[in-house]
Amino acid sequence: MRSTLLAWSVAIALGLGMTTAHAADAVTVKIGQSSPLTGPQAHIGKDNDNGVRLAIDEINATKPTIGGKAVTFEVMSEDDQADPKTATIVAQRMVDEEVAGVIGHLNSGATIPASKVYSDNNVPQVSPSATAIKYTAQGFKTAYRVMTNDEQQGKVLGAYAAKLGKKVAIVDDQTAYGQGLAAEVEKAAKAAGAEVVAVEHTNDKATDFTAILTSIKGKEPDVIFFGGMDPQGAPMAKQMRQLGIKAQFLGGDGMQTPKFIELAGADAEGTIASIPGLPLDKMPKGTDFKQKFEAKYGQIQLYAPYAYDAAYVMVDAMKRADSTDPEKYLPELAKTSYEGVTGKISFDAKGDLTSGPITLYTVKGGKWETLETIQP
Repeated sequence: MRSTLLAWSVAIALGLGMTTAHAADAVTVKIGQSSPLTGPQAHIGKDNDNGVRLAIDEINATKPTIGGKAVTFEVMSEDDQADPKTATIVAQRMVDEEVAGVIGHLNSGATIPASKVYSDNNVPQVSPSATAIKYTAQGFKTAYRVMTNDEQQGKVLGAYAAKLGKKVAIVDDQTAYGQGLAAEVEKAAKAAGAEVVAVEHTNDKATDFTAILTSIKGKEPDVIFFGGMDPQGAPMAKQMRQLGIKAQFLGGDGMQTPKFIELAGADAEGTIASIPGLPLDKMPKGTDFKQKFEAKYGQIQLYAPYAYDAAYVMVDAMKRADSTDPEKYLPELAKTSYEGVTGKISFDAKGDLTSGPITLYTVKGGKWETLETIQP
């Protein structure tokens, strides 16, 4: 009996020892996510947040082991309010919390100042949605994005505007995204033979565009392009119709959301907007992603598939480096060749996506419908 008790005691002790050793080998790794979670762009920011969370939940479910340790990833999500100053505060908070990397930010105007903080502290950053050229042109080795930039998108939009009419008016919201995209559209429209009859500026808090639109109306444009997001694009569409402006309304990815249609109502009809990438149902794994995402979080607003891919790309680099240490996995991030929901993801020397199509959509019957996909 005594020998049996001794055997049990040894077995229990060994079991406890194994459990303690396994617990010692388990680590929690923080992944940052930053986007506007409050304010007029919160619906888009939460979309990014949910995309990251879906990816991390799936990765954790596989019980990953990196560097010989069981790893659990934890999302640290911060609200940058789509504001450049807030973004730098958020970035420093991420650094202080020792995140292993950051998925974000959403807006170019927030991403660019935050990227300096991450670069200074060697924290890898993959933006799912910042398109301003300046972001990756700064030469930071920590900066990447999984979406095509404003030069690529602006070239397509400008040429398309010239196809729609000879006279083009341009309005931007003076953010890094809106102004950068508008500048590329202007350049491409002129190159395609269109006359740019007006260039106007507003801001990303405005809702009354009557004065700007009245001035533009006198120039009799065939097309009005807006560089900005849906909280401004929707009232602009409504006020165009109220003023009797018949010009084609054209926008970029910031307007290509269900929320734009909800806010603009019947006046959204006929609007054309683009978004980098393929339509969701044409993405390699788009249908499966849509089902998973909407079952958990509801309707996709805009960038969720890109945020999801960005999280997977970052963790994939960690796995290939067999380390969650930014210094060790950053070189692997640069070598990325990943088949994501949105398509093949690889980066050039700047951290830009090496290639990617642009898809144009139009509002028809209260829904966004695909017009065509163009390879820049």
